[in-house]
Amino acid sequence: MKKFLLFISLIILSGIHLQSQVKCKFIVYSKISDKNSFIYITGNHQLLGDWNPSSIQLSKINDSTWSREFEFDKHRKLEFKFTLGNWEMEALDSDGKKFSNFQINITNDTTLFFEFNNWGKEHSSFNGKITGNVRYHKNFIGSTIPARDIIVWLPPSYDSLKNKRYPVLYMNDGQNIVDPLTSSFGIDWQIDEAADSLTKMHLINEIIIVGIYNSDKRNFEYSKSYLGDAYMNFIAAELKPFIDSTYRTLDNRKNTAVCGSSLGGLASFMLVWEYDSIFSKAACLSPAFKIDQFDYVTSVENYSGAKKDIKFYIYNGGKGVDEKLQPGIDEMLKALLNHGYETKKEILFTKDNEAEHSESAWAKKVPEMLRFLFPVTD
Repeated sequence: MKKFLLFISLIILSGIHLQSQVKCKFIVYSKISDKNSFIYITGNHQLLGDWNPSSIQLSKINDSTWSREFEFDKHRKLEFKFTLGNWEMEALDSDGKKFSNFQINITNDTTLFFEFNNWGKEHSSFNGKITGNVRYHKNFIGSTIPARDIIVWLPPSYDSLKNKRYPVLYMNDGQNIVDPLTSSFGIDWQIDEAADSLTKMHLINEIIIVGIYNSDKRNFEYSKSYLGDAYMNFIAAELKPFIDSTYRTLDNRKNTAVCGSSLGGLASFMLVWEYDSIFSKAACLSPAFKIDQFDYVTSVENYSGAKKDIKFYIYNGGKGVDEKLQPGIDEMLKALLNHGYETKKEILFTKDNEAEHSESAWAKKVPEMLRFLFPVTD
């Protein structure tokens, strides 16, 4: 009898589980000239590749039809796009413009249909011009992480004032910061224009900006994991010494900051928190402090040491992904306040309820972020 009841219980529990899952089928119609190309879906869920443009391939039904079915938790809010395997070949509308993220809240078994005639990368509003002087260190090799490119933006006076040294801002997702032609979504942070203008208006001190390109291991490198620890150590123990020996930097912690968005914002927070003897300030835009499998809030809540001498600039939008990120941000702000950090002094938190999770939104906050981290001191 007990075995029978257990069997019945398992059936009931299994039924409850199944009811909490819904199927979503994606069907894409598109004639692709290259017969060797494939269509991929990418989005804000592990099953959708966590925004990796070449991770989740659709099945080819015939020369013009592609399909794939997934099971998600009921009421899961999805955002996604389609590519041919990289952001250089993204689905475009009839005018050659990129689509905003497709969004759907899955409540029942659903089939979604899409038709695309154009694939590529939108550059109509951006010519790829970089303001100022940049230098590249291609295929920079770290001892424990994949090699990646490094871009270094130098301030206006760098070549003329040979004895001057400068603070340094390290930035995650470095391909997205100054050049729309290398940016993942065709829009860059425009931090080169912002830093140049603010410097000339004497609103910030001149700085060097170091952009660290991401890799296909981004989710792991930008979170608390084995690769995340290796990535932080790479910046602190390998990249920073190289930058300090190659360029005229102010290499003390007071003049060293880190910045990033989304998981890059989480990585920036982790770096300044765990390497506070090297970094003294961090900018975290739309940071993924606590969402899905990511959680660094608990680490900060459980910290019992002395208060760290750190400044934080934290920003979030109010739509799409940013709306989901806000509860984790609220928890992190509460944890910091409980550790004695003061708003507007050591923490500047700003929010734009109308902004989405995008480079264009983060670009608008760059001047405020730079003025908070690098105010004029002379």
